Amino acid sequence: MKKILVVSSNKRVIDTVKEGCSSFSDDFDVFVKTDTDDIIAYINYEMPEIKVLDYTSPEVACEKIISEINGDPWLHYGGVICVCKDRKQMHELEELKDSNILSIQTIDDFSFHFVRLLRVLWQNKKFLLNRGMQDDFGSEETGSFSCGNDLLDIKFYTSFLVNYLYTTNKINSDDRANLKMTLMELLLNALEHGNLNISFEEKTKWLEEHGDVFSLIAERAHDPRYANRKITISYSIGKLKSIFSITDDGEGFNWRAHLGKKQEINDLMHGRGINLATELVAKLAYNERGNQVMFEINNRVNESNTVPQVMSNFETVAYADKQVVCRQNEPTTDLFFIVSGRYAVYSGRKLVTVMTPNDVFIGEMSFLLNDRRSATILAIGKCKLIKIPKGDFLQMIRKNPHYGLFLSRMLAQRLEKQTHSTIKLNEQIEKTQEKR
Repeated sequence: MKKILVVSSNKRVIDTVKEGCSSFSDDFDVFVKTDTDDIIAYINYEMPEIKVLDYTSPEVACEKIISEINGDPWLHYGGVICVCKDRKQMHELEELKDSNILSIQTIDDFSFHFVRLLRVLWQNKKFLLNRGMQDDFGSEETGSFSCGNDLLDIKFYTSFLVNYLYTTNKINSDDRANLKMTLMELLLNALEHGNLNISFEEKTKWLEEHGDVFSLIAERAHDPRYANRKITISYSIGKLKSIFSITDDGEGFNWRAHLGKKQEINDLMHGRGINLATELVAKLAYNERGNQVMFEINNRVNESNTVPQVMSNFETVAYADKQVVCRQNEPTTDLFFIVSGRYAVYSGRKLVTVMTPNDVFIGEMSFLLNDRRSATILAIGKCKLIKIPKGDFLQMIRKNPHYGLFLSRMLAQRLEKQTHSTIKLNEQIEKTQEKR
C-alpha cells in the first residue's frame, strides 16, 4: 500500500484525489493535512510515496515543505505533484526545475487528469520504490511508456524518467538538464511533426499569429485523422549506459535534410530541436522511415549526487586502491556514508559483494548490533567516505527520526536483494542436478 499525502484545504483537490484513488483502493492510502509543521513531521516519519502540494490553499506553506524535502536527500523518495491556481504560477514553479516534482498543473487540469496520472504511477510503481535507494537487483531495467497527443503526457513521462535516473545516481544535475531538454525536443517533434502532421511552414505561420503552438496542438489533437495516434517511449537502463527510443505513428520525415544542418539561432522561431539534441547526447540516430529516433547517454558510475547536509561537518576520508576501510573482527562501530567509489567486501578470504554509492552506507551491521566488524572492506580504485562516529549518528537519529527509518528500509531492501539472489542460486542448483 502506497501513501498519498494531500497537502490541501481545497475540497475540490481533496475530492479529486479521494475519488481517483477509489479505483485503486488496494494500492493507495490517502492522508489529508493542512498544518505545515505537522506535514513536515509526517513526511519525515512516514516518507509517503506521493505528495500532492496544493498552492491554492493559502494557509499551507508549500514553499517551506518543498525546501524541507530538497534539503534532505533521504526525503527524495516518491514524487511531488503541484496544483496551481493559474498558468502564471505553474510557469514559476517550472522555472525551479525541482528534481522531486513529477508534474505541475492548474487546478482545472489536475481535476481532469489526476486519475490518468495515478494510473501511470500505479503501472510504474518500481520508479517510486527505488527513488533515492539502491539499484534494483543489479539488472538492466527495460520498459516503455505509451502516451497520447497531449503535452501533459509528454512532460510527465519526461520528468518521471529523468528524475528517476537522477535520484538513482545515473546522471548528475547537468546531465539531468541535458536529458530533459533532449527528451522534450524529440517528443515535441514526434507530437507536432509526426502524429499531428504539422509542417514547418504551418508552425511558423501559427507562431507569428498566436505566439505559441499550444492551441494548434490542442486543435489538431482532436482531428479524427490524428486523435488515436500514440507516441511510444522505450528505455533500457543499464549499469554503464541508458538507451532511449521515441516512436510516433506519423508518416515519418526526411531526417537527413535536418540532421547536422547548421542554422543561426536568431534566424528561426523553431526548428533547432534535432541539432540541439545531437549536441547533448550520444549516438542519436533515426530509422529509415523517420518516425523513430534512438539515442543513448553514458551513466555516471560509483558517485553519489547528494550528501545530506547534516553530514557535511564530519570527516571525509579518501582511500587509495586496495586500502583497507575496516577489518573483520575489529571492535570499531563507526558508520561510513559512501560518497564515491567501489568497495570489495570480504568474509574471511572470500569476496562476498561489491558496494557502491547506491548502497549508501558501509558498516551498518556492527553499528546496529554493537558488535565487531563482520567483514573486511577494501577500496577499489580511488574512493571517498564520510566517517560518522556511532554517538554522532545516534544524535542525528534523535533529531531526525526518519534517518533511522531510512536505514531500516535500506536494510530491508538488502535483505530482499539477498533473498532474490538466493532463490536464483537455488533454481540454478536444481537445474544442474536435474541434468545429472
